[in-house]
Amino acid sequence: MIGKLYDAIEKKNAPIVVGLDPNLAFVPGFLKEKAYAEKGEGLEGAAKAVWKFNKKLIDNISDLIPAVKPQSAMYEQFGIPGIKAYKKTIDYCHEKGLIVIGDIKRGDIGSTSEAYAAGHIGKVRIGENEFLPFDEDMATVNPYLGSDGVLPFVKVCKENDRGIFVLVKTSNPSSGEFQDRIIDGKPLYEHVAAKVEEWGADTLEGDYSNVGAVVGATYPEQGAALRKLMPHTFILVPGYGAQGATGKDLAGFFDDNKNGAIVNSSRGIIAAYTKSPYKDRFGEKEFADAARAAVVDMIRDINEALGR
Repeated sequence: MIGKLYDAIEKKNAPIVVGLDPNLAFVPGFLKEKAYAEKGEGLEGAAKAVWKFNKKLIDNISDLIPAVKPQSAMYEQFGIPGIKAYKKTIDYCHEKGLIVIGDIKRGDIGSTSEAYAAGHIGKVRIGENEFLPFDEDMATVNPYLGSDGVLPFVKVCKENDRGIFVLVKTSNPSSGEFQDRIIDGKPLYEHVAAKVEEWGADTLEGDYSNVGAVVGATYPEQGAALRKLMPHTFILVPGYGAQGATGKDLAGFFDDNKNGAIVNSSRGIIAAYTKSPYKDRFGEKEFADAARAAVVDMIRDINEALGR
């Protein structure tokens, strides 16, 4: 799968992924009003509004980007209707030729981890039939429980040509409470990075493995160090835009060939119509046009910073 992501990035010259994290506050009022009129002002109506919001965004930006990253929590908060909207979003993104990274951050052990892996990036056998329950291409994984929590996902990656991104150094301000703790002379995130390289060693596709890492753009020095510690690891980089990182902060996350990383923006794209400089150019009903403009600007910013 990492080979497919690599090729998609190169084809569109766009090392970016758009986070489809539709907080209801980002959904324009006219979409909510219409959805509530059809489904009621409740969970069904909210999920309908989210789906319509996503569909319009995807229609407007899918030709520019290689991948999307829907955050499952933003759908789960609306219960079963929200989960249905999540699955509908995944399927529609696949119809548009996009790679889907399910931002699920699952982490457990044994049969529970196996079930998470099968449900999201694998197959489930029922009688004589096999099913792809959520059918994401890749997923984010929390490594806090160690190899017992990650290896079931690695196994599914091998069996189904899928990929994962393991949390290594996250973009949030309090990440250092645990991740920066010094253990045997180095921060905990470096120990996790070493395991990521180990877990992915026999899943290589070209230069990179199907076991990637999440490293926040808000920590560029650590990102550059981790790039060297994980030479065969593709890095998913959150924190661009709304969390403060810009293209100039990102060069160290990429390898010497200006490859090996993909940068995420969520609010900065899907809610662009609410923020400068886009809110002065686009009205609420043009939210998808604002998102497209923000994607174009992001691609330009990162490629200029990299000299791609």
